Amino acid sequence: MLETLIDRFGDGGVLMMAGALVGTIFGASAQHSRFCLRAASVELSEGGLGPRISIWFIAFSAGVFLVQFSISLGLLDVSQSRQLAATGSMSGAIIGGLLFGCGMILARGCASRLLVLSATGNLRAIVTGLVLTLVAQASLRGALAPAREALAGLWLVPGGEARSLLSQLGMSSTLAAVIAAVALVSAFVLAFRSNVQTTRAIGAAIVGAAVALGWVLTYAISQTSFDVVPISSVTFTGPSTDTLMGLVNSTELPLGFGVGLVPGVFFGAGAMAILSREAQIQRFGADTPMERYLIGAGLMGFGSMLAGGCAVGAGMSGGAIFAITAWVAVFFMWVGAMATHLLMGRLSRVASVAA
Repeated sequence: MLETLIDRFGDGGVLMMAGALVGTIFGASAQHSRFCLRAASVELSEGGLGPRISIWFIAFSAGVFLVQFSISLGLLDVSQSRQLAATGSMSGAIIGGLLFGCGMILARGCASRLLVLSATGNLRAIVTGLVLTLVAQASLRGALAPAREALAGLWLVPGGEARSLLSQLGMSSTLAAVIAAVALVSAFVLAFRSNVQTTRAIGAAIVGAAVALGWVLTYAISQTSFDVVPISSVTFTGPSTDTLMGLVNSTELPLGFGVGLVPGVFFGAGAMAILSREAQIQRFGADTPMERYLIGAGLMGFGSMLAGGCAVGAGMSGGAIFAITAWVAVFFMWVGAMATHLLMGRLSRVASVAA
């Protein structure tokens, strides 16, 4: 079937269709489940282990389990993925993760959450997402690229086994899948104890499944195509910048997985919001100052390119294949987000006392 589709639509066309499918599933399930790393980090920083954390860990555990289970069955090989095969940056993961986590709190959402919220009519998310995308592009190829390269070059990790956490731990994909399955069950237990709706918990698991599906589909296409096709999965900063720059700079948009992913997420989230009657226009206001959102967008745009991905690209997709830089990046995203939330709370209390 894939051979027929590739013959008819070409590699780019089939990759775009795969991205649209994965994006639609991800967008709908992320909207319904309220999947959000920012919300989970806020809950943890306030000393709670409740619904927001359980949703994130269900999604993360499901993604890791399905990816590693697919690898153990021989359905997937991620050894040639960019996150494992190419040289990585540990300093980029640390610094970029901290910046992204800080920006995520200021902008009230990571890159994926902003895209999902944009589809529900949230104008704050649309503006913030556009600024994030522009800063990310400037960090990748523009004026901010030298700073990104300098910071990334402080501590490099060679590709291959040195960048694989499983190789470093001497752990097989089968064992990783078993551990992830136990973690997934534990996350479901926490969700039910936290009174999370069953459909939202299932939706979170589907978020993780969408990440695994992205890896499996792009790998299957790469094995069928006569050309070199890079395997990848759900990530947002890179595809968003490529899509925006393609629309601005060219009359024809180069087809690929990311080109289908971004509109797919928007469509899926928008459809879910309409069906659940949650779509509504939301604007900036006195309690949602634009300057805070724009600063957050800038930090996330630069941080994501430095860290090698956003909260989903590094944290979910990279984490599911056990890229060591991805695990470091998402850990420091948690640290940056929690520290920023606590600091903002303290400053707010000081300001209240002073007033």
